[in-house]
This record gives sequence, structure tokens and C-alpha cells, in this order.
Amino acid sequence: GKMAQDMTEKELLKMELDQLKKEVKNERQMVSKTGKEIKEYIELMAGEDPLLKGVPEDKNPFKEKGGCTIS
Repeated sequence: GKMAQDMTEKELLKMELDQLKKEVKNERQMVSKTGKEIKEYIELMAGEDPLLKGVPEDKNPFKEKGGCTIS
């Protein structure tokens, strides 16, 4: 597709309208309800969360495999 800066105002408005038509179909819920559900889910999964408990060295695919020496 064309870049936004290359589009006419009419094309931009049509694109925005298409996006809003998609978004209006989304089911809406109260944040007071979903916030509580998200908090409960996070607390439930915290024991498995590698960002909280860390990754064991032997399971870490990004661990340095040894240094290099320059002589």
C-alpha cells in the first residue's frame, strides 16, 4: 500500500473509517472487571514467569557460550 504521507485526505479518512468500523465490533467490558481478572491471572502465573523468577543458566539460550581471546 501507499505510505500515509502520499495519500489524499479522502483516502486517509476512508482508512480511518474502515478502522473504526472494525473497532466498533469489539466487545467492550468494564475496566473494573477486566483489571481484576488481569491481576488474578498475573498472580496465578507469577510462579512460572521467567521475568520474575529468572531463567536457569542451563536453560538460557542467550547465555554466552564462552569468551573469545585476542592475542
